[in-house]
Amino acid sequence: MEKSQEETKETATAVSNDAYFETIQSRKKLSASLQETLTAAFATIPVSSFPQVPGGKVIEILAETSVSDAVKVLSECNILSAPVTNPEKAYSNDWRERYLGIIDYSAIILWVLEGAELAAVALSASSATAAGIGAGAVGAIGAMALGATGPGAVAGLAVATAGAAVAGGLVVEKGVAKDAPTAASQLGDDFYRVILQEEPFKSTKVKEIVKSFRSTPFLPVSTESNMLTVLLLLSKYRMRNVPVIEPGKAIMKNFITQSAVVRGLEGCRGRDWFDAIAAHPISDLGLPFMSSDQVVSINSSELILEAFKRMKDNHIGGLPVVEGPKKKIIGNLSMRDIRYLLLKPDLFSNFRHLTVSDFMKTVASTSHEAGKVMPPITCKTNSTLGDVVHSLASKLVHRIYVVDGEEDEVIGVITLRDVISCFIYEPPNYFDDYLGFSAEELLKR
Repeated sequence: MEKSQEETKETATAVSNDAYFETIQSRKKLSASLQETLTAAFATIPVSSFPQVPGGKVIEILAETSVSDAVKVLSECNILSAPVTNPEKAYSNDWRERYLGIIDYSAIILWVLEGAELAAVALSASSATAAGIGAGAVGAIGAMALGATGPGAVAGLAVATAGAAVAGGLVVEKGVAKDAPTAASQLGDDFYRVILQEEPFKSTKVKEIVKSFRSTPFLPVSTESNMLTVLLLLSKYRMRNVPVIEPGKAIMKNFITQSAVVRGLEGCRGRDWFDAIAAHPISDLGLPFMSSDQVVSINSSELILEAFKRMKDNHIGGLPVVEGPKKKIIGNLSMRDIRYLLLKPDLFSNFRHLTVSDFMKTVASTSHEAGKVMPPITCKTNSTLGDVVHSLASKLVHRIYVVDGEEDEVIGVITLRDVISCFIYEPPNYFDDYLGFSAEELLKR
C-alpha cells in the first residue's frame, strides 16, 4: 500500500534527522571520550537548572489575539515565538488543553504568502479589469485562509474578483499571477489593504494561524527532564524552542530556545570542557554542514517577497543577500524581518517594485544611525568554534555565514542548531529508553 504524503514527509524527516547527525559525527575530529563525557554530563543536568527567560515569566499570547497584535508583541519583546493559550481552558491542569501551540514568524510568513497566493489564484482565473479586490473577494480569501479551501471557495474567489472590476484599473491577464511575489506585485498597495486592513484578515486570530500553519510541534518537557533531551530536540530534531512544564501542572515554567542555549554555552567560556571544543577550527568539526552550491541565497535586486517565499520553500529561517557572480555577501534577511512589512506598511508604499536592497535600506533608515545597512555576520573556514559561538551569542543572531576569498563569497551557513550539535550526540536508543518511544514518534504527537 502506498504511503500518504504525510507519512512520506515524516519518514523523510526521520531519515534527514539521522543523516544530519551521521554527517556531523563522521566529519568531526574530536576525541570520542570528550564527546561521550559531555553527552553523559548533559544527561545529568536537570532542565530546572537552566536560566529562566528574561523577567522570569514566559510571554504567552491568547488564542483570540489578532495576528497584527501578535506581531507587535513578538517585535516589542524581541522574541521569535510565543506559546498560544486557550482562554477557555485557562485553569486546566492539562497542558494539552491549556496550550494550542506556538505562534512564530515562520507561521506568519506562511499565512501572508498564502494570502497573496490565493489572490494569485483569483487573478489568474479572471481576465477582468480590476483596480483591487472587492469585499466579496476578501471574504473568499479569508474563508480559504480559515479553512474553507475547497473548489467552491476558489471559484467564489475568482467570481468575486471579476465582480470587483472598475474603470481605470489594472488589466490582469488570465494565467499571469501564479505565485505570491507576482500576485503582490500586481496587487500593489492593495496587497496591504487585503492582508492588513480588510476583513476577515484584519481580525484573523492567532488560533487560526496555529491550526493551519503549525511549523513546529508543541512539545514540552518536564522540569525534571535532563538537558541532553532538550539539546537533542533543539539540534537533531529541528525544534526551535522547547517549552518547560512543571510536573502535574499546566503552567509553563520556562521556554528554552536555541539562542538561549548558545548564549548559555558562551557563558561557559573558560571551563575546560568548553575550551577544549571551542578551540577547534570549524573545519575540524565538519562545519559548515553543506557544500557551497547548497547555500540558498537571494540577490539584492530581487523582490523582497521572493526572499520570504524562498525561506518558506526551503524551510529555513534566513538567507544571505548577495551580489555579483561570486555571490559576495552584503546583508542578511531573516523571518523576523516580516514584521517590518506588517507593522510599517507605510514605509513600503512602492511595494510592487520593492527590491531586497531597497527593503534593507528602508529598514536601516528607521533602525540604525545614518541609515547604514547592518553588515552580515560572517566567519572564515579557519575561525574557531569559540569565535562562532561568541558572534552568535553577542550579536543575538541565529546564523553566521562562512565566506571565502577577498570577495567574501558565501560558501556555507552555520546555524544555532549546528553549534549545539557539536557538543553532543544521541546515545543508542536514547529516546526509547528514556521516554518509552522514539523521538520520531514523540514529534508526531
